[in-house]
Amino acid sequence: MNQYNAIKHKYADALLLFRVGDFYETFGEDAVKTARILNIVLTNRNNGSERTELAGFPHHSLNTYLPKLVKAGERVAICDQLEDPKQTKQIVKRGVTELITPGVALNDEVLQSKSNNFLAALHFSKNTVGVSFLDVSTGEYLASQGKIDYIDKLLRNFSPSEVLVAKQDKTIFKSHFSQEFNAYYLEDWLFKIDYANDSLKQHFNTTSLKGFGIEDIQEGIIAAGAILHYLSETQHNKIKHIAQIARIPEDAYVWMDKFTIRNLELYTSTSPGAVTLIDVIDKSITPMGSRMLKRWLAFPLKNKTQIEQRHNIVNFFYNHHGIQQQIQQQLKQISDLERLISKVATQKISPREVNQLNNSLAAVLPIKEILLVSNLESLRVLGENINACELLQQKIKQALNEDAPVNINKGNVIAEGFHEELDELRKIAFSGKDYLDEMVKTEIEHTGISSLKIGSNNVFGYYLEVRNTHKDKVPENWIRKQTLVSAERYITEELKTYEAKILGAEEKILKLEQDLFQQLVIWLGDYIEAVQQNAQYIAKIDVLCGFAELARIENYCQPSINNSYALQIENGRHPVIEKQLPADEAYISNSIFLDREEQQIIMVTGPNMSGKSALLRQTALIVLLAQMGSFVPAKSAEIGVVDKLFTRVGASDNISMGESTFMVEMHETASILNNISERSLVLLDEIGRGTSTYDGISIAWAISEYLHEHPARAKTLFATHYHELNEMTEKFPRIKNFNVSIKQLKDKVLFLRKLVAGGSQHSFGIHVAKMAGMPQHVISRANKILEKLEKSHASEELVGKLNQAANQPQLSFFNLDDPLLEQVRDEIVDLDINTLTPVEALMKLNEIKRMLVKKKD
Repeated sequence: MNQYNAIKHKYADALLLFRVGDFYETFGEDAVKTARILNIVLTNRNNGSERTELAGFPHHSLNTYLPKLVKAGERVAICDQLEDPKQTKQIVKRGVTELITPGVALNDEVLQSKSNNFLAALHFSKNTVGVSFLDVSTGEYLASQGKIDYIDKLLRNFSPSEVLVAKQDKTIFKSHFSQEFNAYYLEDWLFKIDYANDSLKQHFNTTSLKGFGIEDIQEGIIAAGAILHYLSETQHNKIKHIAQIARIPEDAYVWMDKFTIRNLELYTSTSPGAVTLIDVIDKSITPMGSRMLKRWLAFPLKNKTQIEQRHNIVNFFYNHHGIQQQIQQQLKQISDLERLISKVATQKISPREVNQLNNSLAAVLPIKEILLVSNLESLRVLGENINACELLQQKIKQALNEDAPVNINKGNVIAEGFHEELDELRKIAFSGKDYLDEMVKTEIEHTGISSLKIGSNNVFGYYLEVRNTHKDKVPENWIRKQTLVSAERYITEELKTYEAKILGAEEKILKLEQDLFQQLVIWLGDYIEAVQQNAQYIAKIDVLCGFAELARIENYCQPSINNSYALQIENGRHPVIEKQLPADEAYISNSIFLDREEQQIIMVTGPNMSGKSALLRQTALIVLLAQMGSFVPAKSAEIGVVDKLFTRVGASDNISMGESTFMVEMHETASILNNISERSLVLLDEIGRGTSTYDGISIAWAISEYLHEHPARAKTLFATHYHELNEMTEKFPRIKNFNVSIKQLKDKVLFLRKLVAGGSQHSFGIHVAKMAGMPQHVISRANKILEKLEKSHASEELVGKLNQAANQPQLSFFNLDDPLLEQVRDEIVDLDINTLTPVEALMKLNEIKRMLVKKKD
């Protein structure tokens, strides 16, 4: 226990799995926590005068229990016996051989094949936050820096399993980022530019970081340096596969804030069991392909040429189904190349996995040959860049048996003919049967014991067995070892000598096989970079083949990408919802046109449950799919490149932060209005419904007016229950009214879900309540109250006031008592010049100008 306590003191913040004989044991608080997580028995024992809790499991079950501990967010230190207990009379030497944390794991049971397992680090400076991401299982290493909003978006896209932060930044981290991230706090001195620079240059063996394009992002470098230190601290020193670090180029991808990523349910959902976009579009065959698809979805392209290059490859596979099938047949034979070659670097690869690596590379070669003869240049270039790795394949084939086991200690790993000494030892060890048969034959002739036979067990080794009826024929020089009911067992000097020779050969074989396999793994290390590049090319081909398959199955079309500011979608569909419909029900498609000149804002009204929100979401998803390189669910689509995508769809409280639905809504909307650009696409759903009717309509009106008058003229879809907003078309020329149509039959309403020109005047909320099973008394009472409210024309009065505010009469500059003059004065006096942006100043000036328009005669 003194030995345990000394090691536990060093790893106080981790669960310590302490190897004792054939078990991993935990003690004290660790035991209580381990028993709870693993649902195993918690016992106790008296250690001197103290009572100590105890929980453990067999060492061979480590791969069963370890993933459960790590997935529970625990850091686990594995303390092994560092010497053979048979070779010492002292307490066995023990030490931590690996520290596994949620962000640093190579265990297949811990990792998810279709998702990266990122470790992140953050460094906070005065105005900027540096961030770095590393997936130690694949070698992907990235860095960036920016404002808090940008870093928050990256964290949501990469979903790190663990985030490293300096202890001094603990408070600021918790204030800006939600508690969903599993944080670990490091010493402050690690987060220094000189230390980070030296660490990175030493690891990559370079004199500068210019070759990686990160030399000018100091905060990002500091974060990356903290990750390298953490790997060393967790005993991960064999990291040759981390061969480069790349910058995340902020300007290369479509901007989506964290609200948009959540609202569109791209790869996660707040609803348990909900189908997300990635679930529908992922037709990838390899784990590398699925991981790359997630990255493409998180970072859609803005470059027209790059987008079209992906579309052209998808189109090729779409039109050449036979070639696509040939490639996908080969893809089915390819294992996770990225993670296999990472195991080579960390020397944690098994013989069977080396054979999987070899078989995967063999399946890559036909893909290379197919691409090389393609009539599409971009595919030929991909084919030329794939490395055949022929020498690697040849070496593995010569060295390993095809049926090599998972565990090197099982033996029969190295192929016959690969090593001369090994072959000789095997002859001694495995040709013994003939020798023993000959020995039995000789002894039978010498003793006359016809039933004599040779056997072996773990206790006595080899022995001669004589039935009791022949005991009197046993020679005097035989040594009796065991008495059975009907027989006696003996050994001879000759048998003992041969047994020692066989056992010695078996031990030498095991040691030699281990050494030869270790040499092979080290030799394979020279191919890490080549295999990693192959994995990237194969992943890209896999994703693009998957896009072609998706387009063929779901009837998607190739979108046209241009540099205009217009968006035109003909008969668009929601890719997720259409998959959830019954087989006999067709999805009602809709067309959308938006531009900056004539139809900048579409005001969509319509009943509850008519499909307004689905229309907004499908428009966003079609743009995303197009710009990540996929075909889209529509008859046709012409898309002017979008650089920012904003959505405010759905209501959600943030109770833990003390924010109501309305406050969350206002936060998200404010983020949109403060960041729009000329190429932005804005999708707003039911803005203002979280407060009173008058407040809500006023806010929705003001937001629409702001978007219309803003110089960026961002393309906007605005779904609303406030039919009063239909009046805005009379004052704002680029706002157009549309509604999602219904058909009313007596007391029934049919939702046609078709978008048509013109505004809607009813919400049919009471009808929806009836469909939900609301008691009839409540429905009747609601209809009566609605009739009274409609007669009061309260909403018409509000619209009149809004129109009046938007179209004040001309100001008489000579009448100082004119109330309009007072209003203008108040507008100007209330301005905070120090915080007013140029765009807001222009918009305020435009607002005052509208107040001073001439009176109509």
